[in-house]
Amino acid sequence: MSKTWNWGIIGPGKIAHKFAQDIAKLDNARLSAVASRSQDRADQFARQYGAPYAYDSYEALLKCPELDVIYIATPHSEHYRNTMACIEAGIPVLCEKAFAFNATEAREMAELAQRKKVFLMEALWTRFLPTTQKILELIQSDAIGRVVSVKADFGFKADYNPQSRLFNRELAGGALLDIGIYPVFIAYLMMGRPERIQAIARMGQTGVDEELGVLFQMGDGRMAHLHATLLAHTKTEAFIYGEKGTIHIHTRWHEPTHFSLIGEDRRPQNFHFDYDTNGYSYEAQEVMRCLNEGLTESPLWPLSRTLELMETLDRIRAEIGLVYPGEHQ
Repeated sequence: MSKTWNWGIIGPGKIAHKFAQDIAKLDNARLSAVASRSQDRADQFARQYGAPYAYDSYEALLKCPELDVIYIATPHSEHYRNTMACIEAGIPVLCEKAFAFNATEAREMAELAQRKKVFLMEALWTRFLPTTQKILELIQSDAIGRVVSVKADFGFKADYNPQSRLFNRELAGGALLDIGIYPVFIAYLMMGRPERIQAIARMGQTGVDEELGVLFQMGDGRMAHLHATLLAHTKTEAFIYGEKGTIHIHTRWHEPTHFSLIGEDRRPQNFHFDYDTNGYSYEAQEVMRCLNEGLTESPLWPLSRTLELMETLDRIRAEIGLVYPGEHQ
C-alpha cells in the first residue's frame, strides 16, 4: 500500500487555496496543517479543507505531530526564512516561485538542504504540467527541429495597492518575480542560460517594475523576446520557433491549456489535455514520488536549475536597477 503524505501549508493565501483544492483530489495526500500569522485565518483555512491542525505561527507548525512535507506559499520576501527553518527541522519543502530574493539566498537554501539531506524543490508548477512534458517530448523527437527562438508574454491588470505583495518593494513585488519568471523560465527551459541580457522596465511609484521587456541572446546567437506587465491584460501566449516548425502554447500558456504544433506544411496539429485539478497536483505528485524514492531533489527540476534561473533573474534586476530592501546578499 502506498503511503499517504501529510502536507502542511505556510501562508494560506490565494495560491495556497488552489494547492489545497488539488491536494484534496489526490489519493496519496492529505492536508494536515496550516499556519498563518492570524489564528482566525488559519482556523478558517483548516475548516475549509478539513485540516486537523491550525497554527498562528510558522514556527509552531514545525512541531505538528502529523507532518511529512511543507508547501511554502508566503510572499517572496519570506521564502528564505521559512525554507531554512523547515530544512533545519528536517522537514521536506516545496517552496513557491520565485524561490528567494536572489541567487545568494537560493544557494544557501540549496546548500542547507543538501547538507541536511532534506528534500527541497521550487514550486515552478508549469514545469510539471502534461502540456510541458509533451512539448519537451516533441522537441526531443525533432518535431520542430532545433529551437532557434522563443517569444513569450504574461500580463494582467492588477488592482493597485501599494501594500500588496505585487507592488510592495519590501515584499519583493513587481512584475519580474511574480509573473515575469514564467517567460524567463520557458526561454531558459528551451535554450539554456543566456550569454547576453538586455532589459528595460517601467518603474512604479513604489519602486518596483510594473512592466518589463527582456531580450536574451545565447552564445550561438539564438534569441528570446520576453514581456511581463501588471498594467494590462495581454494574450499570455508562448511561441517556440524551430528550424522546421513552431509550437504555439495558447493562452494562458503557463497553466493547464492546449498547444499547437505547426509543421513545415503550416497545418496546425492541436494537443488538448483534460484536467480535473487546478494544475498544482502535478508538482505535488512529483514531490511525493521523489519522497517515496528517497530522493532529495527532483530530477525534472533539480536545485541546480533553480539556481541558474535565479541567477538569470538577478541579472535582469541588475539591468533595470531593482534592489529590494533587506535583501540577503
